[in-house]
Amino acid sequence: MASKIFKNAHEALKGLAFDGMMVMSGGFGLCGIPENLIAALRDTGVKDITAVSNNAGVDGFGLGLLLETRQIKKMMSSYVGENKEFERQFLAGELELEFNPQGTLAERIRAGGAGIPGFYTKTGVGTVIAEGKPHQVFNGETYVMETGLVADLSIVKAWKGDTEGNLIYKSTAKNFNPMMATAGKVTVVEVDELVEPGALDPNFIHTPGIFVQRIIEAKCEKRIEQLTTREKK
Repeated sequence: MASKIFKNAHEALKGLAFDGMMVMSGGFGLCGIPENLIAALRDTGVKDITAVSNNAGVDGFGLGLLLETRQIKKMMSSYVGENKEFERQFLAGELELEFNPQGTLAERIRAGGAGIPGFYTKTGVGTVIAEGKPHQVFNGETYVMETGLVADLSIVKAWKGDTEGNLIYKSTAKNFNPMMATAGKVTVVEVDELVEPGALDPNFIHTPGIFVQRIIEAKCEKRIEQLTTREKK
């Protein structure tokens, strides 16, 4: 088998990026984002990206880097705060936005990874979210159909991984990463620590290596989105 290990983010994305691609990017706010892979994706220069992510980072960091360079054509998100450039582009009609309730977005990604083309949910019924989508009544209740999502590329952040691609996420940095790892035609991962097979307890592996095609070990800034501290007494 070919090695899944690459020396850096730029090498790991070589040959994968193309104009008009859909990219899933893990993370919630700045927690658990694949920051090195995002920067490397920016450096490829690809355009017209459809980005699937809970949000778009902040100005100058995370997916905010791709907004600054106008490489993102459309965002599929559940939250758009903390990013003035996102707001400016959307209000100016320069950026397409598909809002998803957060749970619906998570389930659309999970469904895509599980090979489920669509599902019904009550969330959004009677709102603009449901406009133009098929509806169905089950047990007297109305549901709206949502489709599963599969990306051309998933970029994921994990805490530890082995050279076979088995992954463990840490605490809330788990967020969207496990489901996105399953829903990419190609999944590229950056980890804080890369170990040999057998070093990870199989009982605690979150993502099996079968879902991972490429992996790097990388240092991350792990920037805090909003730092709040107590006053000293």
